[in-house]
Amino acid sequence: MSLQESYEVKKVLQFLNEININIIEKELGTTFLPGLDLGPNCIYIDYTNLLYPGDILHEAGHLAVTTSVERKLIGTGEISSEWPTHGEEIAAILWSFAAAKYLNLPLEFIFHPNGYKNDSDWLISNFSNENYIGLPLLEWMGLCLGNELAAKEGKAAFPAMLKWMRD
Repeated sequence: MSLQESYEVKKVLQFLNEININIIEKELGTTFLPGLDLGPNCIYIDYTNLLYPGDILHEAGHLAVTTSVERKLIGTGEISSEWPTHGEEIAAILWSFAAAKYLNLPLEFIFHPNGYKNDSDWLISNFSNENYIGLPLLEWMGLCLGNELAAKEGKAAFPAMLKWMRD
């Protein structure tokens, strides 16, 4: 079975389609994450070079936590050289955790040993213990609610999401 036909990848691609993140198959050269690159409102995937399919959700997180105005500029010369900021990086990591939980995928699918500057185990440990690094930022973006605000509003708390894409 090809990587593209795997259960996890099919599940991820269906989810991304549902939240309007476009996937475009494209031959890619050398990229920061092998087999993946971002473009305006889309993720480019080269399945022949993709090493870690969980990285698709991380890249989707970058699109999701970026404003809709800036999202259209990703992959162009018009996007700020500061993009993504450190805060957006943390938000994308936390977003991908929420997506994995929503999709009922193992955290090791996203936080594989060869990613996240060797902090995958640390991220899994923190998130599994509900130490959600970056949660105030996702809450500020209007994507989710922390425990306190969720209880006050009678809604589900993170990792449940109010919406998957930032306005």
